[in-house]
Amino acid sequence: MKKIVFLALILLTTALTTQAQKRWTLEACINHALENNIQLKQNRLAKEQNDVTTLQSKAALLPTLSVSTNQNASWRPWNQSFVNLSGGTMTTTSSEVNYNGSYGLNASWTVWNGGRNLKNVEKNLLASEMAEYEVEHTANSIQEQIMQYFVQIMYQTEAVEVNRQILEASTLQRDRAKTMVQVGSLARVDLVQLEAQVSQDEYSVVNAQTQLDNYKLQLKQIMELVGEVDFDIVLPDVDDADVLAPLPSKNEVYEAAHAVRPEIQSGKLGIESSDMDIDLARRGYLPTVSLNAGIGSSNTSGLHTAVGTQLKNNINNSIGLTLSVPIFDNRQNRSNVEKAKLSKEASELTLQNTEKELYSQIETYWLNARNAQQQYAAAKVNVASMQESYELVCEQFKLGLKNIVELTTGKNNLLQAQQQLLQSKYTALLNQAMLHFYEGQDIHL
Repeated sequence: MKKIVFLALILLTTALTTQAQKRWTLEACINHALENNIQLKQNRLAKEQNDVTTLQSKAALLPTLSVSTNQNASWRPWNQSFVNLSGGTMTTTSSEVNYNGSYGLNASWTVWNGGRNLKNVEKNLLASEMAEYEVEHTANSIQEQIMQYFVQIMYQTEAVEVNRQILEASTLQRDRAKTMVQVGSLARVDLVQLEAQVSQDEYSVVNAQTQLDNYKLQLKQIMELVGEVDFDIVLPDVDDADVLAPLPSKNEVYEAAHAVRPEIQSGKLGIESSDMDIDLARRGYLPTVSLNAGIGSSNTSGLHTAVGTQLKNNINNSIGLTLSVPIFDNRQNRSNVEKAKLSKEASELTLQNTEKELYSQIETYWLNARNAQQQYAAAKVNVASMQESYELVCEQFKLGLKNIVELTTGKNNLLQAQQQLLQSKYTALLNQAMLHFYEGQDIHL
């Protein structure tokens, strides 16, 4: 028994360790979110509800059939009866219980109501399709958010490393300055400044790490990851060719997006649904024809006839045709038509606004990507220049040719140039990926 428990503990520990050591790729993050995101699940449930409504509207085309029965019992505790005798009439009192029941089978069918039932089926099918597009729209939104967090994590990971390198250089300079103070070649005030700079660089590392952890937390939340021991991502290899890749045309991206993006397709279906609402409202002026039929019987206690015979003798059949023609409805139908027309105009405006926002978003991604590429090319040159300048200042500081202010300025210039390089690099990558995603491609780096 102890061996079994020990083996179970080993297996559990191994499973937890494996889970803790899992490193997430961009594709794995997206797939996990699409399967587990709560908002997406809610939209899928809404789609299923629309499907049920569609089935219900189809069933409304069929007749209805129902069975009914009514059973009653009556009790007369002092029921009086009269008996004629030769000498007169005698009254007797007794308790009497009577039973009676009725049974019916009824059917009804709306033969024609201006075609509203058929049109309702079409409208509900359209609503189900729109609900499916809403699911796709939510899925796209989730993928975009994951892409943004993923790229931010990539950027912040490199930023942490850059700040650590700066901290290592500052620590090395401080240690060297201590030796120089001891031999009298450097003033103690310069050492104090270097120690303060080390403290500032340590803070920068902690701050960068905190931002990295925050982005990881946000990514975990949208992925619905709870209770993970650790979370790390696989950083893809990115080179200059990826950052400076040619950008697609804005108009080409918009045309492709206009043909496939779910928000556009849903907007088009919204106008089509409004047309159906207008048609349905106009059909309210038309008459309705319905057919009703039924068969029933009844029985009563206290008779000298068997129940089966009573049911047979009391059978009654009925059939009827009902015609309803609207003549005056307090302006209800006319108001419904006018409201439906106004709703269509609102749907058209909504689609126009969605199209405008789509083009604006694509144009923003394109401009951001182009500007980031240009900034990246310039930042690479600037980093190389600042790196060489900083190394030169460091050598001159060792020889006493540069003071602490010049050393700090050179380091800060290098750090700023490296941050600009990282910012432009990942801004270009993110916006390029968004452009390709709007074209209909899968998100990738």
